[in-house]
Amino acid sequence: MSTADTRATETRATETRATDTRDGRAGGRMPGLVPVTETLRTAERRTPDPDLAPHLTPSPASAAVAGTEPSSGPDDGDGPRRARWAFWRLLGSELGLTFRRPRNLMMLAVLASVPAVLGLALRAFGGGDRDGMGGFIQNVAGNSLMLTFVAFSFLVLLLMPVAVSVVAGDSVAGEAGGGTLRYLLAAPAGRTRLLAVKYLNAVVFAYAVTAVVALSALVTGLILFPAGPVTLLSGTTISMGEGLLRILVAAGYVGAGMAALAAVALALSTFTEVSIGAVAATLVLVIVCQVLRAFPELSAVTPYLLPTRFTTFDAVLRSPMDLSALRDGLLTFGAYIVLFCSIAWARFSGKDITS
Repeated sequence: MSTADTRATETRATETRATDTRDGRAGGRMPGLVPVTETLRTAERRTPDPDLAPHLTPSPASAAVAGTEPSSGPDDGDGPRRARWAFWRLLGSELGLTFRRPRNLMMLAVLASVPAVLGLALRAFGGGDRDGMGGFIQNVAGNSLMLTFVAFSFLVLLLMPVAVSVVAGDSVAGEAGGGTLRYLLAAPAGRTRLLAVKYLNAVVFAYAVTAVVALSALVTGLILFPAGPVTLLSGTTISMGEGLLRILVAAGYVGAGMAALAAVALALSTFTEVSIGAVAATLVLVIVCQVLRAFPELSAVTPYLLPTRFTTFDAVLRSPMDLSALRDGLLTFGAYIVLFCSIAWARFSGKDITS
């Protein structure tokens, strides 16, 4: 074969390899597709050949993208420590994005304003007995701390679930819809670690929502109404210090309920690339559960519905405190968290990412 023929053959082979690479045949996958096997934890995928280990050490730039630090050699025993640090760094970044987003800050501001408006309305009507509400208004006006429980009762069934569903429902679907999910997984952040970070971020926001409502109602109540002993629903009077402690217990309970709702929204978020769909589906489930509670024929199912347990925080207003009701509610929340986080993990860890 002549030299010209040899060069022509090599040129055709080079062009064929380039075409295969562009078409995705050389890599065995379509461009933009992130298969499941490429986003599992690197240690679980394969063990590198000892002879090739020096050549497989990641560069500082690639290690920074992956959220880890380059290894200093086979005797480096800081792998678990670096992995833990990468997890918390990723969580911190996620929390920063969540609490800097104007949409989320606006939702927190609206939730903070509702107890203030409610307190002003109760203060304006506190001296009268209009529309048969005098007993209720008088009960709140006589106990400054009671406004916190009233605010929870008013917000826990709709506005607080809306805020939590927006953040949790947008956690995975928002990344997929924005085309950034495959870049997070190609880092590789790891699917399980990324899903855990997304859920913990939603839980922190759920407790932030609860704390904002509680603090706003507490400050408003102390400003507008007399401070002093608190009269419980059972007629027993407790000190203001014990009342503050019961508010803390109620806030922790309500936060756990919102965390359970966040697990539902996260699971739905893994099934779609449109975040508004996951948010709407979560809110529809909450509304449907509240409608089902209105039918006496479904009383056997009612205790297992998530919104039924949202209002059980009023157990702290009994004397003594109804710990059994709080325990049953927390067990229900825990069951929802385990179930829907398992669904989210099964779905998210078993599908190829195309966006």
